[in-house]
Parts: sequence; structure tokens; C-alpha cells
Amino acid sequence: MNVPRVFHPLSLMSKCVALFVLVVGMASGCTTTSALQPVATTVPASITEKSASIVVDGSTGAVLYQASADLPRIPASLTKMMTLYLTFEALESGRLTKNTVIPVSAHAASQAPSKLGFKPGQSIDVDTAIKAIVVKSANDVAVALAEAIGGSEPQFAALMTAKARQLGMKGTTFNNASGLPDPLQVTTARDMALLGMALRRHFPQQYYYFSLHEFMFNGKLVEGHNRVLAKLNGADGIKTGYVRASGFNIVTSVNDNGRKLVAVVMGGDTAKARDQQVVDLVHSYLSMAASR
Repeated sequence: MNVPRVFHPLSLMSKCVALFVLVVGMASGCTTTSALQPVATTVPASITEKSASIVVDGSTGAVLYQASADLPRIPASLTKMMTLYLTFEALESGRLTKNTVIPVSAHAASQAPSKLGFKPGQSIDVDTAIKAIVVKSANDVAVALAEAIGGSEPQFAALMTAKARQLGMKGTTFNNASGLPDPLQVTTARDMALLGMALRRHFPQQYYYFSLHEFMFNGKLVEGHNRVLAKLNGADGIKTGYVRASGFNIVTSVNDNGRKLVAVVMGGDTAKARDQQVVDLVHSYLSMAASR
């Protein structure tokens, strides 16, 4: 087996009219919309200082439902969606290949769990790194990728925030690549939906990673914890996240019989409650999505 090269870093608004478009909708209350009339949701939102949610038509960008979608929230490991966005950009530009081996620094190895448990000086190929981030949400691997692409994690975080602005994510600031607790790291449910849509639109050849349930690493099967992938027909991603301050977060994408949705739930009290809320939202609004 050939050893690949090592890569070193360098309102409720007045009555709902028409569909709100994701990039311009700014309501922060609980809203449901359709092309003509408001649609009563069967999923009442319980609003807390952590909670937020939004459902977006994945084909048109129309907002079908939102609750506190523009209020600041803690992304936790949803952060890694942007880490992977920049990784996919590096793959498309040729700066990385899936066989490129990246080193794990002492800083990367020191990250808190969830992690693969690398020691400083070890390495991982990019393909396995992507799988580790999607399935295991490995913080050590996220930082290793950040250092390989950005030169350092702070420099990479600056690239993440700059890319967020390019994508129209007005309420998001990244300060690390993993989503581990940081008072400066903030986002909104709307921004996470924007990012989820951008990942599918811009990287269709790489998007299959987000539907992975497991992967092999060092001869062992590593299983994921995104249970929604098995609960929803057509679910093909994307990412879960949790730190104590954020509650349980998820961005879910669905492609079912030509109808696409991106649904975001943030601040769930438990993983089970979060999963059930996003499943209920998809069931409530999938029929409203444009059929392509």
C-alpha cells in the first residue's frame, strides 16, 4: 500500500403573505408560511433561551416554519458543518485529496471528547477525517483539518467566519473548528439552515458523507449517533451537536420523492426530544416543499 504524501499547513408578523425567502426573512417569532395562507403547525414550539427552529424548502429556499430563527444560539458541533465546507473547498481546488495525510498536532490531540484519541505526531488521511467528523464528531480530527487548511485553528476560524458572511450567514461567528465551548462562538437557526443548503448545493459529489452511519477505523467499527437518519424516509444528513450551554442541536436534510427540506432544531432538552421534534417538523412540512 503506497503511503500518501503528508500535507503540511501553510409576526407573529402581520398575516403571512407569500413565501419568505431564507436569505431575507428576519422574523424571530414562531411563524408558519405557505404560498397563500398560513398553515397551522402540528408541532408547537416550546421557546426557551436555548431553543430555536426553522424548516426550509431545500429546493427554493422558502421558509415554511420558524421559531426564534434569528436569535443567537450556540452551535456546538454544528460548527463542524463549516469545517467540512472548507474541507470540501480544499478538495475541489486540489489543495487536498482524499488520500492526503494530515498530521495531528499536540493542540489537536489535546481536544476534549468526542474524539478518536490521537497522540501528537500521528496522522490521518482526509477521507477518514471527514468520516470521523460526520459520524463520530471527532474534535481532535476537526482541529487537525483546521490546522492543515488554515495554518492554525484561529486562522481557520477566521476563514470560517469569512465564508459564513459570503454565504449570507449574518448572525454567525466562529472561533474554533470543533464547536467546543467558546463564548465568542454563536450562530442562528436560520444561518445553520443556510449552511446546510449550501453544502448540498455546492458539493453534491461530497454530500454522501453526511448520510454515513458508521465507518471503520484501525480495524474497529465506529458508529454514529444521528438516530434521525434511520427514522425519516429520505433523510440524508447532516449533523448533530451538543454542549451543556447549547442543549441538543440538529440540522437534518431530507430528499424524499423529489421534495427537499432542511430542518434545524436547537436547544433540545434531550437528544430524544430533539430528534422527535425534527421528525415531527419534517412530517408536518414535507408536503409543502416544491416537488422537483
